[in-house]
Amino acid sequence: MPSILVIDDKESMRQMLAKTLESEGYEVDVARDGEVGLDKAKEKRFDLVLTDLKLPNMDGLRVLSSFKELDPEISVIVMTAYGTIETAVQAIKQGAFDFLTKPFDVDHLNVLIQRALENRRLLAENVLLREELAQSLGFTEIIGKSEKMKEVTRLVKKVAPSDTTALLLGESGTGKELFARAIHSLSPRKNGPYVAINCAAIPRELLENELFGSEKGAYTGAVVRKMGKFEIAEKGTIFLDEIGDLDIALQAKILRVLQEKRFERLGGTKTISVDVRVIAASNFDLKKAIEKKLFREDLYYRLSVFPISIPPLRERREDVPELADFFIRKYCLEMKKEKKSPSADALNLMDKYLWPGNVRELENTVERAIILCEGKKILPEHLAIRLPSNSEIRLREGAGLKEVGQFAQAEAEKAMILRVLTQTRGNKRKTADILKIDYTTLFEKIKKYNIDA
Repeated sequence: MPSILVIDDKESMRQMLAKTLESEGYEVDVARDGEVGLDKAKEKRFDLVLTDLKLPNMDGLRVLSSFKELDPEISVIVMTAYGTIETAVQAIKQGAFDFLTKPFDVDHLNVLIQRALENRRLLAENVLLREELAQSLGFTEIIGKSEKMKEVTRLVKKVAPSDTTALLLGESGTGKELFARAIHSLSPRKNGPYVAINCAAIPRELLENELFGSEKGAYTGAVVRKMGKFEIAEKGTIFLDEIGDLDIALQAKILRVLQEKRFERLGGTKTISVDVRVIAASNFDLKKAIEKKLFREDLYYRLSVFPISIPPLRERREDVPELADFFIRKYCLEMKKEKKSPSADALNLMDKYLWPGNVRELENTVERAIILCEGKKILPEHLAIRLPSNSEIRLREGAGLKEVGQFAQAEAEKAMILRVLTQTRGNKRKTADILKIDYTTLFEKIKKYNIDA
């Protein structure tokens, strides 16, 4: 039952409102002035406050601001017989839900109260959703008990409370964006926006527009001003994924934002200041890119204030069963299927497999297995993986584990692309969607592996 506090210095008005609201099913408390009302609110939680504007000792606007300090999400409706537009505007600016002029219609009051209570309910739901989202994007989905993952988690918790720029390093599919979201959700900026952009997925001429925005007329087709991702991320976090693919000219603009917190939109002359935390990620060695003059050394040192290396799945194989179980539960729930578990042979296969596509490949493999599996046990034939033969891993005399892993990754990628291309009858767009990569990446891999599409 919603609880309402009525504050009015006239006893007749207090009694009338209490009787009316109680008949509508509300729990009502009354107070003769703001100080008494605040004392009651300190002892009991109210969903809504209905207060007169003209009160002894403390007027309605002071009552309003005091209640908002006590509970920022409480709904307050201000009543007055001395209503003016200026007073109404001031009350709304201070956080009043609405303004009611006496004498008022009781039906109109009931409608206002219902709307105010619905607004409070929605605010409460939004808080819960934000908390659930923070959990789902934080450590609740970062799974792994291996020592390497414990170290990564420790570093994330260390850097999250600060505004330090973090650089996440790791192979594709290791979960860099999940860690970036975790840093954001554990930081003081968690209630601000989190904006992610993949620097490799957008052509250079469009990427600058996406990052920094543009003024009307900046280029053909720019009919309105466009806000860039840095502006959108104000007071929050921007995640620059695959920053190693950033064009060298754009790197200079990113460097300026990091150094000065300022930039100009495309076609603009006005300098825009931003308060944004930057988290970047790369799936290849940026130091080698510096040697090849493909990446700015000064930008690298700005980005790598706090580098975090995320290990590939093959280096934390003890986490595979736990990850597999998480994805099995996730997709059984999504597909409304009964709970399944991997057979001993399936677990053995997953344990021996090198997982060149890392956690992303494991997730895709489990999703496919849940679709194919009709019984309660996931079998090896439900998994789209196979162990390489001795001839495939016999690369050269003295080949190291890293080289074997790279070879196995290439073979696995080639096999998967071939299989999906066959399924889609050569439709590259559908193939890219199924493999969860962009069309350009698929085309490059087809050329790289000399696949006859």
